[in-house]
Amino acid sequence: MDDNKVVFEYLHHCLENNKPAVLATVTHSKGSTPARIGAKMIVFEDGGTKGTIGGGALEARIIEEAKKVLETKEAKFVHYDLNEKDAEALGMVCGGEVSLFVEPILTAPKLVIVGAGHISQCISHYTKLLDFETVVIDDRKEFASREKFPDADNIIADDIEKALEEININSATYVVLVTRGHKHDQIALEKVINKDAKYIGMIGSKRKIKVIFDNLKQKGIPQERLDQVYAPIGLDIGGDRPSEIAVSIVAQLIKVRYKGEEKE
Repeated sequence: MDDNKVVFEYLHHCLENNKPAVLATVTHSKGSTPARIGAKMIVFEDGGTKGTIGGGALEARIIEEAKKVLETKEAKFVHYDLNEKDAEALGMVCGGEVSLFVEPILTAPKLVIVGAGHISQCISHYTKLLDFETVVIDDRKEFASREKFPDADNIIADDIEKALEEININSATYVVLVTRGHKHDQIALEKVINKDAKYIGMIGSKRKIKVIFDNLKQKGIPQERLDQVYAPIGLDIGGDRPSEIAVSIVAQLIKVRYKGEEKE
């Protein structure tokens, strides 16, 4: 199969599954280099690749560039003008020039809202305006409905534990836990805490959060995992109406999305 065809197939898979990646394309090649113009390679978050731009140390360098592009989310041109020593290191015969365009494949961030109450309805409305792919989960069909969530991309009315086992959660996924009670929040947090989510936030008082965290520690969840949970959820902007709480949560999602805020 043609290498570029493989790249396009995996590119489609990344877009369909909301997985970030980087696409590197050879735009210029001169001299004794195996890199041909138009050759493409896709680089995944874990450093894995599909396709080829010539092999050898050139691809190793591009993988490192791809990691930087994933962090900055900004495309860039890279150029190698090589002497004989550099050429040998990159698998070329007598030197040459290679230029590549390295671009991030950015997908819409996915937001998973667990719980279908009034706060969730407001969050869903706001995140629709911000281009989040929003999924709402609740085990009550009368709450998890299109009537109550006209802006959601997907509504799952099913057992919360089962739904979270089946849904794809990765490093481009944000998870907001706003269920109707202590028990359901704990069940949901236990299901997602070991997944590679970009953000996990849980609503609740400090006392409730401590109880849930203590329960999960007794079940073997390490403290470092619990430390990554945004709880209490949201930025401290004041206000206690559902719409105001939703604004504080969405503001935190935006901050994490663009500034990569880390938990202290």
